Amino acid sequence: MSDQPLPRILRSLGVGDRDLASATPLTGGTYNTVTRVTLTDGRDWVVKTPPPHSGGLRYERNLLVNEATFYTAAAQAGIRGPVIPRVVRSEPDPTAPTGAYLVMTACPGRPWHELDASEDAGDEARLRTELGCLVGRLHAITGSGGFGYPAAPFGPPAAAWRTAFTAMTEAVLADAVTYRAPLPYPVDHIRTVLAQAAPVLGDVTRPALVHFDLWQGNLLVTGEPGARAVGGIIDGERMFWGDPVADFVSLALFGELEEDREFLAGYAEGSGLAVEFSDSVRLRLALYRSYLNLIMLVETVPRDVGPEAAEETRRLVAPHLVAALDAVSRAANARSGG
Repeated sequence: MSDQPLPRILRSLGVGDRDLASATPLTGGTYNTVTRVTLTDGRDWVVKTPPPHSGGLRYERNLLVNEATFYTAAAQAGIRGPVIPRVVRSEPDPTAPTGAYLVMTACPGRPWHELDASEDAGDEARLRTELGCLVGRLHAITGSGGFGYPAAPFGPPAAAWRTAFTAMTEAVLADAVTYRAPLPYPVDHIRTVLAQAAPVLGDVTRPALVHFDLWQGNLLVTGEPGARAVGGIIDGERMFWGDPVADFVSLALFGELEEDREFLAGYAEGSGLAVEFSDSVRLRLALYRSYLNLIMLVETVPRDVGPEAAEETRRLVAPHLVAALDAVSRAANARSGG
């Protein structure tokens, strides 16, 4: 093995050349370098290392700290593998001899969005119910250190969700200015709209475990048509302690989770709580849609995705950002009696 990050990490775990059966780079991620490592004794790991550059969005500092926190918290609450990866070892310090890294167990299955819809055999409804139950169990986990990202990119955890979420949105708006990201509204207008609705965040008093990236590419499915099951919930690097409602955005990306009866039935079973789509929940959903859409638009610049991909993202995401911000403005005005 050469003196590259992966070999150094494996050596620190006592893995030598003769112990390594295969090391396969995994594609599909957008930030960290990911490698699937299979050892001759049958152990199957996923190794993540951060990019060598220091660029990126402000919230992306030390993402592996967030991911290790997500898996560890899930395991401590009794949600263990194979559905949730188990942390084998984590080094959060980029100045360590190995650099920063995360080694975790690999989950079985393939990404949900790769399934052939023509072979559904009733799997979709059952999978959505199972997923709802798992997410409900995750959301029942409460953080003890306050609200925000565990990696603390904006400072220590906040005592109030409003404080944490305001820092999160301010950071991505600052990134938009830094990278001159094209947005459908001026940054100052977006900031004003989000601030109008900030009081609703006071309705959130418990820092729940939020994945915030539960699109189907991060959900693995196992089994053959007619007997499929959720095999893994992966890529927890963008998690935070906050409002569980925030996860409903990526779970129905560009759609409405309120219409997903199977998921909501499973969620009620897993969490012990039925979701009520009150005015507060709908306004908070609009805020979190705005935040996610802002990230999706701004990140195209530091990632240098190229003009065609950037324009495709703008065509897809910008209308959804406009709709989310307009929904925030309408709901905030109605809430304040304006």
